[in-house]
Amino acid sequence: MTLSYDPPYLLEASRGKATNEAFKKENFPKSPIYLPGSDCQIKPQVPLATLTSYRVGGPAEWYMAPKLLEDLQAGLEWARTEGVQVTLIGAGSNLLIGDRGLPGLTICTRRMRFAHFDPETGQVTAAAGEPLVRLAWQAAERGWQGLEWAVGIPGTVGGAVVMNAGAHNSCMADILVNVHVLSINTGLTEILTPKELGYSYRTSNLQKSDRIVTQATFQLQPGAAPALVKAATEAHLKQRQATQPYNLPSCGSVFRNPIPHKAGWLIEQTGLKGYQIGRAQVAQRHANFIVNCGGATASEIYQLIRYVQEQVEKRWSVYLEPEVKILGEFQTA
Repeated sequence: MTLSYDPPYLLEASRGKATNEAFKKENFPKSPIYLPGSDCQIKPQVPLATLTSYRVGGPAEWYMAPKLLEDLQAGLEWARTEGVQVTLIGAGSNLLIGDRGLPGLTICTRRMRFAHFDPETGQVTAAAGEPLVRLAWQAAERGWQGLEWAVGIPGTVGGAVVMNAGAHNSCMADILVNVHVLSINTGLTEILTPKELGYSYRTSNLQKSDRIVTQATFQLQPGAAPALVKAATEAHLKQRQATQPYNLPSCGSVFRNPIPHKAGWLIEQTGLKGYQIGRAQVAQRHANFIVNCGGATASEIYQLIRYVQEQVEKRWSVYLEPEVKILGEFQTA
């Protein structure tokens, strides 16, 4: 059977939502679209597998990677005019895209990068596409504390804010000052505070809205010795590398921890470490990772996610909620 998964973070530009039935290769134009007043192109049929850490997934019907806010706004205006849905991706590190790809316009924000450190306030403002790992190292090199925990999270600032990313008992909600967002449906911008985001464990109300993060400001603590902050940052990185499988493509942790339990412990105690469907495997090093052993399909990974959920629920009566974003269609057995 074919499963169509339509989560809240698959955002629509208008009610004229493009359907997968209309998403056929023969309908793809051969030339990119040049947006008026913008250097950014909207390209047809762009492979997405190379843009995700899982290295799976089909093409985008339309794709753009803006550098500037104005380019992003121009792309959204095009989507509203054409009546196509909009899907956002950042670093692709917490994402599983179906083998048939995505209809509508896929916007990748990874090229929207800048970071400004204000020594007077101890605040750093970064664009949505700024890599979180790079921002953590930039803070450490300045002797600014507060982002050491983020060095092992291979995502962008925008995705981290939306998901309330965290590690080592710290998270985005602890340091966020404000976030700039842009509405897909109206084109209007807002500045929101953490209280307005409804933060909880690995989630925010941005996941269920039409708002795109464009930049965020964080409160750090400057004035420490750079050598000490770099050492603490390095220690966090080594701990993650020692306990998590970085040698194979993955999305990081697949499931949210169902407090008070740990998802990895539940999966391991269910006897699923090393279990495979096709070339997708529950990692031996950390059971909350599903890895691509080479040549896995998105559907194999998805089937393994569902199998793990079923087995853990059968054994423990606990439902494991995916942390990974799942977009598109998947073949199931």
